[in-house]
Amino acid sequence: MALPPGFQTKKQGQVCRLLRSLYGLKQASRQWNSRLSNALMSKGFEQSKSDPSLFIKGQGMQFIVILVYVDDILVTSPTLSLIQELKCFLDATFKIKDLGSLGYFLGIEAHISNERLNLCQRKYALDILNEAGFLSCKPVSTPMVPGHQFQKEGGTLLEDANSYRRLVGRLLCLTATRPDITYAVQQLSQFVDTPTNEHLVAAHYVLRYIKKALGQGIFYPRNGAMQLNVFSDYDWATCPETRKSVTSFCIFLDSALVSWRTKKQATISRSSSEAEYRALAATVCEVQWITSLLYDLQVELIRHAAIFCDNKSAIAIGENHVFHERTKHIEIDCHIVCEKVSQGLVKLLSISSSGQIADGFTKALPISLFQNFVSKLGTQDLHAPA
Repeated sequence: MALPPGFQTKKQGQVCRLLRSLYGLKQASRQWNSRLSNALMSKGFEQSKSDPSLFIKGQGMQFIVILVYVDDILVTSPTLSLIQELKCFLDATFKIKDLGSLGYFLGIEAHISNERLNLCQRKYALDILNEAGFLSCKPVSTPMVPGHQFQKEGGTLLEDANSYRRLVGRLLCLTATRPDITYAVQQLSQFVDTPTNEHLVAAHYVLRYIKKALGQGIFYPRNGAMQLNVFSDYDWATCPETRKSVTSFCIFLDSALVSWRTKKQATISRSSSEAEYRALAATVCEVQWITSLLYDLQVELIRHAAIFCDNKSAIAIGENHVFHERTKHIEIDCHIVCEKVSQGLVKLLSISSSGQIADGFTKALPISLFQNFVSKLGTQDLHAPA
């Protein structure tokens, strides 16, 4: 850096040496994370191997957890004095601003009571509707028209593709507390490179659905059983252009939804059993990560995770330790299912298609089936009229 005008120095050619990184530089976030991590670990905190943004310390009533997102921090502990001591340390080290009890964090509204925790993004949803001009639109009952499939070819290319990309990006952020729109947003996000007017109309249809329940969010009841219930599903060769399948799963801690996903598979599956088996592999990896994260949080599961699947052939492949000719073409990483079944981490169970909760993450459902799907997700709208 050049010296500021008017600064007097004894030697010519001297420059300023920065003692900290500046906002906006590429290395700024890494330097801040390194400094914060070193400061916390100097106080005896351990960085979680499952999630580097999670720091833990102590056991029992002396247990304290810190969750970090850049310079926003969440702290929780059964002992209030530990939280106060930590805040004093952080204020002396970094000069923090104490915002009190959790109420609004990264656009997510948290409502806490003795019975439950509710997370929603009502204000963020209102901002999306306001920006798109849909505050006074007519609501609809589903985020997608059942049976409708998107294609790249068809329709007229948008003159301003950035508006579509911005809208889909904001909808992706909204899926953090709205699992009911996950499949619709996943479909729309495939066409951000060359969006057409048909894709924009479908995105506006999602906005009309959001208008129906702006305060819809995830409901977490207190004192639930420490048991993972997992639902894994697929939609075989659903993409009309690539014929790739869709993987979906949803993971419940007792009745509380903690993880969900809708994603197109990277390769083409030759059978429905292979597509389901690949979906099971992705699900088992997520269960393994959640189990290790719960272990860091000192949560003991009462039994192994139960994975419900509606394809008996995929279950047979997962429980069979002798791979036969029909599975030689499947990648080795997919066979993690067999390994974790033999280790006792998960148990594969059959379920009927009508009882498969993850079905709503693979396709657009009719109104009655979609309402049944949403009711099983454990969501709640605190702002709905009485």
